[in-house]
Amino acid sequence: MKTPMSSDTKLMKDEVCESVDSTKYRGMIGTAHLGLWYPKGTGIETVVYADSDHAGDYSPAKEKSPEKVVEEESETQEALKEGVKEPAAKRKKSIPRKSTRKRQKLEEDAEKDELKGFLDIVPREEAPIEVESISTKFPIVDWKTCVLTETFMYYQVFRGDGSSKNYKVLSEMLEDFDRLDVEELYRLVKNRYSASSPEGFDLMLWGDLHTLFEPDKDDEIWRDQHEYNLLSWRLCDFCGIHILLMDNGLAIHMLTEKKYPLSQEMLTKMLSRKLEVDHESSQAFELLRFIRSQVQK
Repeated sequence: MKTPMSSDTKLMKDEVCESVDSTKYRGMIGTAHLGLWYPKGTGIETVVYADSDHAGDYSPAKEKSPEKVVEEESETQEALKEGVKEPAAKRKKSIPRKSTRKRQKLEEDAEKDELKGFLDIVPREEAPIEVESISTKFPIVDWKTCVLTETFMYYQVFRGDGSSKNYKVLSEMLEDFDRLDVEELYRLVKNRYSASSPEGFDLMLWGDLHTLFEPDKDDEIWRDQHEYNLLSWRLCDFCGIHILLMDNGLAIHMLTEKKYPLSQEMLTKMLSRKLEVDHESSQAFELLRFIRSQVQK
């Protein structure tokens, strides 16, 4: 027995009748409890099409307009000619990103090369290094000023383990101290002179630390900048402090991230003199960017 429907008939979607849930009929063939039943000996021949395109359906899900087919074929041929495997849309998105990253990298390298021109690399003299890990380093607990003669003195700094070390000036301390050491020393000095005024060499240490942490634009040290002749500009990388040394012996200590009332003339002198470091570092480059950003163009 043959199917009574003509094989040339094209199936189309019925837009009027009630929609049928096709999931109810999936897996019927080959199951034990669902299937098509035919009486034995009827000679029924069953022809099944599993793909609507293969059966010549007019299913909208499978249809493509001639214009769309031509367009896709044209894009494929064009891609093959250019030797590009990626779709055109993806290629348009990826190229600008790569180009932007490459341009940004070139700009960063160019800026870094320019900043290197403001660095003066002066390696430290080789000296015995005291290996002291952060975990075993004891905090600063006290200090005192020792005056031997009118012109010779030193500051003795004590740590929690009972050890101590002598320094002539704050700049010397910064070669050994980290930022926490400097902050702790300032706290101790402030507490000692909270109800009185420091004198002599104590005043010198107090003044250096006060200028470092609490600069006042009306202080004499900032008002007289035009009179200073800058000898050097140095970075103490370990504690994040840079130092200006003048020809009259004055030293101005500044935190790398803090803005101070420096004049335009002094900022220009600093860049002209160059930043003295013992090696290139990200902190040195950040400081140079920070100082350059304050110079009026």
